[in-house]
Parts: sequence; C-alpha cells; structure tokens
Amino acid sequence: MESNKNFVVGIFDDEDILLHAVENIREKGLKIHEVYSPFPVHGLDDALGYKRSRLPIAAFMFGATGTSLALLMQIWMLGYDWPMIIGGKNHASLPPFIPVTFELTVLLAAFGMVGTFFIASDMKPYKWPRQFDLRSTDDKHVMAVDLAANKMSKDEISTLLKSSGASEVNEKNF
Repeated sequence: MESNKNFVVGIFDDEDILLHAVENIREKGLKIHEVYSPFPVHGLDDALGYKRSRLPIAAFMFGATGTSLALLMQIWMLGYDWPMIIGGKNHASLPPFIPVTFELTVLLAAFGMVGTFFIASDMKPYKWPRQFDLRSTDDKHVMAVDLAANKMSKDEISTLLKSSGASEVNEKNF
C-alpha cells in the first residue's frame, strides 16, 4: 500500500442523491477513486463506468477443467489402470461417472472463483483495506476522491461534493 495518499471523502445519506452526484461529478471531469455503500445501489456500477466482470468466464473455465479432470480420472482408473467388468457393463461407462463429474466440476469452479476473486481484488491476508469511514458499513454512502489523480484543488473538490448533495466532506490521509 502506498503511503501519503490524500483523499477527499464525501458522505451521502441517500442512494439516489449519491447516484446523481456520481453522474454530476464524472461530468465535471473528476476521477472518483471508489464509492462504498452498505447495500447494493442499482445503476452505480454503470454510473462509475465499470466494465462487466470477467469472473463468469473464469468460473466456466474452472468448471470445464473440473469436468475434464473428473472424466479423465474415472476413465483412466476404471477403463485402463484397473479394468473390471461389473454387471456386464463396459469398462468406461459414462452414466455411473455423472455424480463424481458433477461434484468435481462444482468444487473446482467454486475454489477457482474464490481464488480468482481474491487475486483480482488484491486481497491478501497481510494487507488491511483502507477504511474511509466506518459508517459505510452501517447507513452512509461514502465517495472517495484521490487528490493526486485529479487536477482540481482540495477546496474545489470539497465544494463540488457539497453542491452534489454530500452531507459531510472530510479529508482522509493514508
């Protein structure tokens, strides 16, 4: 985590005001570092300009890997490594393989998505997240603006946040 990061933090009471403030602030050319909310705000990701997540693609790939590994494992073990004729069935009959294949598909997709999410979110066990305002987990919406990423001064950003509907504007240093 970089040291000496300065942020202007706007506290909003209502999600509708927050949504309009994000649109208004982005129209003025200000770059928003992040918005924290105690519950999902519909349309906020579009207003912030976020792209669609690629996590479902990763989930599909991990699931396809699980399916392939399960089928390969069972066909190899029961068809080639230790072939036994049970009840007159083929060595590698697919219908009995379905439960194990399903379970391994779900297992690898779940573990792979959790790992991918942690890597993509830069969540490490030794790294503490930045907490801009403790009320963001209770009842307030918090918008953080990085001073280094914007050309406006601290006072101009504070005035813009206030005029956009922020009930409080604070400065936070990390």
